[in-house]
Amino acid sequence: MLLAFIVPLAAGAVLPTVKTAKNTDLGTVLVSSTGRTLYHFTSDTRTKVKCTGACIAQWPPLLIRAGARPAAGPGISAAKLGTLRRADGGLQVTYNGMTLYRYLGDSKAGQANGEAVSDKWYAVSSAGKIVKPAATPAAGGGGLGSSGYTSPSSTTTTPGYDPGY
Repeated sequence: MLLAFIVPLAAGAVLPTVKTAKNTDLGTVLVSSTGRTLYHFTSDTRTKVKCTGACIAQWPPLLIRAGARPAAGPGISAAKLGTLRRADGGLQVTYNGMTLYRYLGDSKAGQANGEAVSDKWYAVSSAGKIVKPAATPAAGGGGLGSSGYTSPSSTTTTPGYDPGY
């Protein structure tokens, strides 16, 4: 059974399929037409969806009806919106080539409870990059010093940067 959220398209009305919203912890991220945070599964590629079967029960793909086009809302580049045909026949919305999903653990707009789940699921920025949460230093040191310098051996990740995209 395919559980998904299909964006309804009323006759003559065009709802934005994807828009942006400000998240307190992550900054500006992509959200659905109802304001729910959209995530990308980093195991997916530009041509192959890996979240299938039981995965989509927790992570419903953002789908549109055949023949429809995803609509860009405020803060979205229409040129970065696209679709990918899933093996199950669904037409999944993509942004900058990244598949988009909702997370059932988000019960209302503005939540981002799916962020960094299993180090595979991340919110997406309007620039079309995954958003990684800022690293928080452990108590007792580490992280950036007062000069803001991090040694070259540091593994600190810059929020919003993913070298894979």
